[in-house]
Amino acid sequence: QLQASGGGLVQPGGSLRLSCVASGFQIDDYAIGWFRQAPGKQREGVLCISNAYKVTYYSDSVKGRFTISRDNAKNTVYLQMNNLASDDTALYFCASEGFYHCMGHPITRGQGTLVTVSS
Repeated sequence: QLQASGGGLVQPGGSLRLSCVASGFQIDDYAIGWFRQAPGKQREGVLCISNAYKVTYYSDSVKGRFTISRDNAKNTVYLQMNNLASDDTALYFCASEGFYHCMGHPITRGQGTLVTVSS
């Protein structure tokens, strides 16, 4: 199971850090991705980190603003979001993408956390 947290209301230009905590399994051998879905829009991949800490950006719009990291000892993956814009408003969720490599497809997803960027 994966549980995302850390969402909330933030002003444009602000920052948030989302956390994804895994339970019931160890994330060490898994690629973990962050995805988001805005109201009325299709799901979009954001970022992924492989078991070897290789980062894959799924969305060009977050390059230079979002970063992903993992702490296997805490069984947690983080999404640091800086310089947030209204277009970043969405339900964010994390997902296992299977063993080792980022493939762009969520396999086991958790509950999401809502991020709202508004003044």
